[in-house]
Amino acid sequence: MAGRCCRYVRKESHLPVSVPGSMRYKISEPPDPAATRKDSVSSMSQSSDHNTASQNSLEASKISLLEARLAEMQKQLMHLEKMSTVGVLASSITHEFNNILTTVINYAKMGLRHQDAATRDKAFDKILSAGQRAAKITTGMLAYAKDRGSQTDVHSLVQLTDDVLVLVEKDLHKHRISLVKNITANAHANVNPSQIQQILLNLIINARQAMEPGGTMTITIGSDPSGPWSILSVKDTGSGIPAEKLPHIFETFYTTKTADESGQGGSGLGLSLCKDIMEAHHGRIRVDSKIGEGTCFTLKLPQAQATGFVKTDGITNKAG
Repeated sequence: MAGRCCRYVRKESHLPVSVPGSMRYKISEPPDPAATRKDSVSSMSQSSDHNTASQNSLEASKISLLEARLAEMQKQLMHLEKMSTVGVLASSITHEFNNILTTVINYAKMGLRHQDAATRDKAFDKILSAGQRAAKITTGMLAYAKDRGSQTDVHSLVQLTDDVLVLVEKDLHKHRISLVKNITANAHANVNPSQIQQILLNLIINARQAMEPGGTMTITIGSDPSGPWSILSVKDTGSGIPAEKLPHIFETFYTTKTADESGQGGSGLGLSLCKDIMEAHHGRIRVDSKIGEGTCFTLKLPQAQATGFVKTDGITNKAG
């Protein structure tokens, strides 16, 4: 084989060649611009809806918080106005307690000095009467100042009025105001007693401040013959309220008077709170006034049937 040259010729293969999957490439079509815009708009719309819902939820939460704060501030304002009303009577009540203590001390001394039974019995009776008077005043004050929340019960308007009059008798006497009670029926209503007494005390003080010494205050309690209403009104013989001011007297901070000599009154809150309380009781408050003749405020409360036992200042009494 020497001298022979071997040549190898490479032949092209025509067999199919297997290519690994990782080396295969697919040429995709270009994206449709219209579809892309549609997906983008849809995504933006969903995002916008989500943001709007979140914003609405946040605003609703803020409104709810503000409403809760407003309700709490109104409650505090009502309590402050109540305490302000007590402040008007503080001087008169203090003077009344001083008179009671003087009575107790003097009759106690008389009982010690005299040994006969008749004199001692008289002294004991006077001391007992004075003590009962003091207890009635403190009970009225505590019942008035007590926060009962929104609790309501069937109450006699006559009894609620009498409890308030215990607190104002000395004040009226001090300013030489005559009091007339006109009771046509022992009307009852389902009320929060402290709040109704707050209205009544406010109206009585307003009436007293509107009159000169020698004036007359008339309190009327009864039933409305035209409907199922219990009526309670406070009328004075003061100077009256001008007609152009009457539509505004229940507006907050609106007042027709200045503070009295003790600095009380004229805040413009009392009648506004009275209106709010009456509305909460599904009742009505009305005012009638004539210049030179006086003013009358009338409360109308849904009448309640007094059956069985009714509550009066936390004490259950038999109706009748």
